[in-house]
Amino acid sequence: MNDASQDQSAPVIDLWFDPRCPWAWIATQWLLEVEQVRPIQICFHVMSLSVLNDGRELPEKYRQGQIDGWGCVRVCIAAEEQFGSAVLRPLYLAMGSRIHHEKAGLGRDMILEALAQAGLPAGLADAADSTDYDEALRTSHYAGMNPVGDAVGTPVIHVPTPGGAPIAFFGPVISPAPRGEAAGRLWDAVLAMASTDGFFELKRARDRDPQFDAA
Repeated sequence: MNDASQDQSAPVIDLWFDPRCPWAWIATQWLLEVEQVRPIQICFHVMSLSVLNDGRELPEKYRQGQIDGWGCVRVCIAAEEQFGSAVLRPLYLAMGSRIHHEKAGLGRDMILEALAQAGLPAGLADAADSTDYDEALRTSHYAGMNPVGDAVGTPVIHVPTPGGAPIAFFGPVISPAPRGEAAGRLWDAVLAMASTDGFFELKRARDRDPQFDAA
């Protein structure tokens, strides 16, 4: 097994996440597995479903999430600006485990617990109700989303190429996340498809809800 997560020479794979998205959370669990079996290292970045859907007409069941979703991403951006991008990994993992496994919601209590687990000051939670970081949030969001368009959500992944623009794509949407070498094989396949010029889409109807247990 490769200890790729500790190999600073491994290529950096950029992942854009919104903490509240279950599909991004599952893809993150997959990529963390891939780090162990392939020579990559993940760099986390913030996108926002609330930014993506700002001004759009949404079904009623999604409207409250659109409002509540601003807080987590604002806190993530505030943490990144104050302490550097490296804090996004532990903060996102702390938020994601509470949101998706513990069903802790998106509110201040969840944020405070996640900040504490990540070793970050509780005062960052105040960013959830502030627009002070929204410009930086939108900058981060569009850095990830512009190469793939606004008809998709999260996860978005950018893979570096020698001397050129990165390969950028939305997905994969998987449930549950494969583990071990199965995760590596999926990475190999996704990379082969995404790096093929003119390849745009491979899709089938979902027959299950997000599953957070290992495959």
